[in-house]
Amino acid sequence: MTSPRSHPTSTRGSSGGHSLGGVRACGLAADADALVLFGSYCATDLAASGLPVLSIGGSEDGLSTPEKIQSASHRLPADAVLVEIAGASHSSFGDYGAQAGDGVATIADPAMNREVVDRVAALAARAG
Repeated sequence: MTSPRSHPTSTRGSSGGHSLGGVRACGLAADADALVLFGSYCATDLAASGLPVLSIGGSEDGLSTPEKIQSASHRLPADAVLVEIAGASHSSFGDYGAQAGDGVATIADPAMNREVVDRVAALAARAG
């Protein structure tokens, strides 16, 4: 998870994180120019923030399931971009191996990485 607070000399930055790191990033989003969630969702209401938000989930995520992400989407701005990557599991967003309760990824790591990089780059361009 990173945020502008992590780099006090920076005047611009994004907040983002994976899983519980994403939940924490939502709490820091007031100081950010954009928010990126990887297999995560907000517990903080950012609906009126106007913040550019990208939420990337996986169809095979057994922890931050597509249903959980969708049910928390009302906490995000109306123009938030929600993406579900076909074949991605919770651990597809990291390099830590299998996790109890997670689904089985069917997407190859290079394809997953490319999809995430392309989506984050598009948000960065949108956020300025």
